[in-house]
Amino acid sequence: MGIDSIQINFNETALLIMNIVIGFIMFGVALDLQVSDFKRSLKTPKPALIGLACQFFLLPAITFVLVSIIQPIPSIALGLFLVASCPGGNLSNFLTHYAKGNTPLSISMSAISTVIAIVMTPLNTMFWASMYGPTKEIMTSFSINVVDMFTTIFFMLGLPLIAGMYIRKIMPKFAARFNQIMMKLSIIIFVLFVIVMVANNFDAFIDNVGVVVWVVIIQNALAISIGYFASRALKVVDRDRRAIAIEVGIQNSGLGLVLIFNFFGGLGGMALVAAFWGIWHIISGLIIATYWSRRSPDTTVTVHQEVHT
Repeated sequence: MGIDSIQINFNETALLIMNIVIGFIMFGVALDLQVSDFKRSLKTPKPALIGLACQFFLLPAITFVLVSIIQPIPSIALGLFLVASCPGGNLSNFLTHYAKGNTPLSISMSAISTVIAIVMTPLNTMFWASMYGPTKEIMTSFSINVVDMFTTIFFMLGLPLIAGMYIRKIMPKFAARFNQIMMKLSIIIFVLFVIVMVANNFDAFIDNVGVVVWVVIIQNALAISIGYFASRALKVVDRDRRAIAIEVGIQNSGLGLVLIFNFFGGLGGMALVAAFWGIWHIISGLIIATYWSRRSPDTTVTVHQEVHT
């Protein structure tokens, strides 16, 4: 059986639990957010704007180029488009702090990208999939209501974001304490979720996971590189470059999995891409964060800017 013929089957109860898990993780992340995080980005918008442009424009566009060159089978290509259209993952803030990057910038980008993703994730997925012939054919085989996708993302990301920030405002001590627990639980919950999915479809994954490993690794490397070198070219300080690179390289593949099961029938190639992304970006993120943690951020650009102000 070809990978495009594989359907990853979850029953309705499993789908409901999966939606709740993603919402719960987003709620935990939102407990660390305040309105001031958004205001901070408005005061010094350049780094955040560069990061968001990399996240929602450059990464999907580079993914289209990658897909056009490699020409993977259609469901894998569609999975790559979907993951590239997702917002940053919830581990980016922790990894940025570990990497001696600009953690407040990372938090601001996570918050803003989550809000923007309610609209941009469906639009980017639909747009780039329609630009590539084989994935366009897949899209026509599914009855996808864009409004339903917007609504699903809003309930998984938007509502938990609002609720978490509200709890942070009225119960700051509880939020600070619970957020620390959530930072640790987020990785465990997502990894367990992927393990259960793989266990339920073990034979299909073993037979086909090798097909997606290398292409996901390339896409992830491109994501990190886009964030770092685009911000470097635009003369952003090193601490900000680290934050942007990690934010773009850590995608919310959990959201991608939920959308795959809700709107694409658990299509095998897509699910494999999102599942391996969920594992690999933790590994690559920890590797690059550990590398940077042993090196103090370069302040050359900062000194240069201060001389001319």
